[in-house]
Amino acid sequence: MAIRDILTPFTAWKKVFREPVTVKDPLNDRPGAERYRGFHKNDLTACIGCGSCEAICENEAIDLVPVEGIETKSGDSGLRPLVDYGRCCWCALCVDVCTTGSLNLTNEYTWVTEDPEDFRFIPGAENKPWDKLEAGWKKPEPNYEFYSLKREAMEELHPGDRDKSFIEIVKGYSKEQAEAEADRCVECGICIATCPANMGIPEYIKAVRNDDIEEGFKILYETNPLPEICGRICTHKCETVCSVGHRGEPLSIRWLKRYIADQVESSEYKRILGTDGIENNGKKVAVIGSGPAGLSAAHYLSLMGYKITIYEQYAHAGGMMRYGIPEYRLPYDQIDKDVNYILSLGVDIHYNTQIGKDISLADLKEKYDAVFAGTGLHLGRSTRIPGTEHENVYQAIDLLNKITDGKEIHVAEKIVVIGGGNVAMDITRSLTRLQNQKYGKVQMIATALESEKSLPADVEEVVEAREEMAIVNPGWGPKSIEIKDGKITGLHVVKCLSIFDEEGRFNPQFDENNTNFFEADMIVESIGQGMDISYISGDIKDSLKFDPRGRVTVNEYFQSDAPWLFIGGDIIQGPDVIHGIANGHKAAYGIDNFLNQNK
Repeated sequence: MAIRDILTPFTAWKKVFREPVTVKDPLNDRPGAERYRGFHKNDLTACIGCGSCEAICENEAIDLVPVEGIETKSGDSGLRPLVDYGRCCWCALCVDVCTTGSLNLTNEYTWVTEDPEDFRFIPGAENKPWDKLEAGWKKPEPNYEFYSLKREAMEELHPGDRDKSFIEIVKGYSKEQAEAEADRCVECGICIATCPANMGIPEYIKAVRNDDIEEGFKILYETNPLPEICGRICTHKCETVCSVGHRGEPLSIRWLKRYIADQVESSEYKRILGTDGIENNGKKVAVIGSGPAGLSAAHYLSLMGYKITIYEQYAHAGGMMRYGIPEYRLPYDQIDKDVNYILSLGVDIHYNTQIGKDISLADLKEKYDAVFAGTGLHLGRSTRIPGTEHENVYQAIDLLNKITDGKEIHVAEKIVVIGGGNVAMDITRSLTRLQNQKYGKVQMIATALESEKSLPADVEEVVEAREEMAIVNPGWGPKSIEIKDGKITGLHVVKCLSIFDEEGRFNPQFDENNTNFFEADMIVESIGQGMDISYISGDIKDSLKFDPRGRVTVNEYFQSDAPWLFIGGDIIQGPDVIHGIANGHKAAYGIDNFLNQNK
């Protein structure tokens, strides 16, 4: 042993006479480090009450509770996190997973109170002294995420490969892409309330993540019997409130729904869904129209044991899904895949049969125990500006119908479409394809009252229309169609300043000094669709009530004042496939209640 090893312990004696260091006020003189994990604070206006913090807390220290002054609305549960500091271990996982970035930890870790209940409070709602402190734990940036903020890209045909063709543009997710996208979901469920059909979105996305396609398929059919269709053309309102979308890109919920449906062969539907051998209850229901509402009602009523007969005025099923949406967005074989399964449940369908002409509504009343009408919006609306009576002024809905039927239509070299909704984009993009096929070039202008930011069409529809060489020039109001020597030469427009007045009524205002002229040989109007309910007449019509818009008044189950007649879909709530599906589903329960009320 070295002499140094013997003497070293005695060197400590040199400090025995030093003044001890004492922190006289440790509660105030020793603040936590900049990123110390102390009490929570929460920006209640940024928080949406998604519950991700509650779900990740292993100690169950967080509960979502209502807060006075915060209302439940689309994309916001109205609840806010309450933290129990008797359970909290300050791990900060709640902060790290927060989808909006509203929740943080301050570096304040001391607080004295005699009431233990004070240590259970709602951060941001109780004016704590640390609410304005900037120091503390925040989610580190960058690249510190529990989930990717960027969605998996969906492969599409290049504009040059699609601008002369009606083949489907979107290719769909691969297994690897779908699972990667599903892995972004935090399962908060905020999307469910916004979906008109209240689909079990987190559950079927979880099934994708677990590679359990059959389970996901079952979940889809609980509330939506048209997954192939809806997985392509749903307006995906759920994605607008996706909590992940607050800091990144929202989840591709629609494409994941499509992925599940695409993986299942038609021959497997009944086995997976367990719908073989449904017992008939001896009652019959007629369904008018085979659009989303009619097909949905037929599906769920069939599962309840009713014998369903659909009356369809066209040669094929699908309603406006087939006759109003181009095949490059919704291939007909995918419509048939959904429809054929519903027919396999024992549903009959009479094609080329118009109610009010081939058979009356009164006849259906006598023949069936109940009737559901979901006849859609098949009539175009005109601007009624000077020149609209010309033979080369068309309604978009009529042209789309003929394109679906494979009929030849007039396609001019220069075309102007009036309208800014999805139907306007559909006819714009359909006609650009036909122009390209016929002339080898595109000369197409789509114009609308709305500004660029206010266009009602889906953003991707506008982007893709421009990729296909159509000009989308919004913010103009049509004034008149110029006709020379019997031929259309173009459309006169004036700048639109506003569309609605202070009370929200349609009352467009224009700058008459700011005008433009769009050359055209053909004009297509696409400013909305109207309903044809002329089949409701006589005593039946007299027994019903109508709202100021001319729509039949129905109750929450879409039952009219004629108790045997239920009405839903576009003619009640406006054009939206997922609303139609939800209407038909709820009407099925209403019909079942009506027919069994005396049991």
